[in-house]
Amino acid sequence: MKINTTFAIVLAVLISLSSCNDGNKKELTKDIETRKKPNIVFILTDQWRGSALGYAGNPDVKTPHLDAFAKTSVNFTNAVSVTPVCTPHRAALLTGKFPTTTGMFLNDLYLPSEELCMAEILKEEGYNTAYWGKWHLDGHGRSTYIPKERRQGFDFWKALECSHNYTKMPYYDNENTELKHWGEYSPFAIVKDANQYLTKHANDENPFLAFISIATPHYPHNSAPKKYKDMYSPDALTLNPNVPEEFKERSRKELQGYYAHATATDEAIGKVIAKIKELNLSDNTIIVFTADHGEMMGAHGVKPFVKQLAWDESIRVPFLIKYPGIDKQKGAVINAPLTTPDILPSLLSLINIKIPDDIEGENLSELIKNPNPEFDRAALVMNVAPFGSNYNDSPYRAIKTKQYTYARTPKGPTMLFDNLRDPYQMHNLLGKLEFTELQNELDTKLNVALKKLGDDFKTREAYLKEWGYMLDEKKKAIPYWGFDEGKGVVKDLGKRRMDVQSPKKK
Repeated sequence: MKINTTFAIVLAVLISLSSCNDGNKKELTKDIETRKKPNIVFILTDQWRGSALGYAGNPDVKTPHLDAFAKTSVNFTNAVSVTPVCTPHRAALLTGKFPTTTGMFLNDLYLPSEELCMAEILKEEGYNTAYWGKWHLDGHGRSTYIPKERRQGFDFWKALECSHNYTKMPYYDNENTELKHWGEYSPFAIVKDANQYLTKHANDENPFLAFISIATPHYPHNSAPKKYKDMYSPDALTLNPNVPEEFKERSRKELQGYYAHATATDEAIGKVIAKIKELNLSDNTIIVFTADHGEMMGAHGVKPFVKQLAWDESIRVPFLIKYPGIDKQKGAVINAPLTTPDILPSLLSLINIKIPDDIEGENLSELIKNPNPEFDRAALVMNVAPFGSNYNDSPYRAIKTKQYTYARTPKGPTMLFDNLRDPYQMHNLLGKLEFTELQNELDTKLNVALKKLGDDFKTREAYLKEWGYMLDEKKKAIPYWGFDEGKGVVKDLGKRRMDVQSPKKK
């Protein structure tokens, strides 16, 4: 009888504990379901190549805030711009699609409102959305007012289509159609305003997407603040061995301003990261730092300012990401490449939002959460229709792995580099008998990537005709200058004026 009584007591306790555990599980499940989704602070810079940072091993440039941030985040060492120039990269970033799919392969095109973009997806999930700085997706001229219906889901708006006047940067303030100007060096002014937004919305019930688009260190380089230019003596700057003698003097002069912009921008970004920490948002905020493309800066005999090409100086960009729950992954390195369309699906997966079916980028969220420096993949890069100063260059398709770069033009293969043994890409391995098998393997991977997209790799002229684009005869670019500057209306320039050009397949 005593044994039965004891058993009954034990059984009652176990039932009670089980009931408590079930209750705890229900409460935990409910908490997970109702927990506020992470905020996203996305910092996009312009023309900042992946090698121009202290944490990337650059011996000259001073980027202490980003160096510190790299120690707390995951670093993609081989992130690439899908098309290394402004508008195509930004369109691919916001849509998760490749330029051959959207038609956004030239600068100064209008990204159609029908495209589903990052901010629109997040708004549907309850996010507040905000944008600062350079947009370059409106195609109605570079200083024309952009109404709310053309902002692809961003509600708060202090932005402009495109300007690189860093000392008197113009912008539009939400629904005010009057052109305003930031009152100080634009990276500092934009960050100051963004920090005010973060402060105001830190305790909101809804999460926010704060997209901070800073136009530096893109040229002009001489406009960098003197304080930062004084940190760099051109004669003391290190040039990579792939810069020929003819460009050394000019490259050092440009690097002085380029690095000065980078250091000043690093300071501005540091203020954003510090504000996030100050507001106790760090544990529930994803922070991304990256750039839209790089800069040749004299490498391989290509003058400073030029991009669009398949060299690492042009395509490789920084990409750091810090996310809630990051722990042992802090400071981790991922050598597998990431290309622009991969960013949106990876972010959506990190915050447990369904990825739209028509997104073409690959979801790399598991790799971000479990970084493996040995993992590899092939990332696609392309230039469908070189334009402007690159008009005489051939279109190309390329893939990058953690070790190799392989590129092909319509005339055939042009690049095969072992980037580990030849980091400055000075020894092209094409045609060498001992690398025939490797070349065939990489060519197959490129073909698989193109087939997946349905990209037939046609000529530039074929794509221009397919999408109905007309380039200016002299400048070989979409003639954005055929719009009024800053009054929000189209200027009558007669034959020079072009209609808005947007991806509408013919």
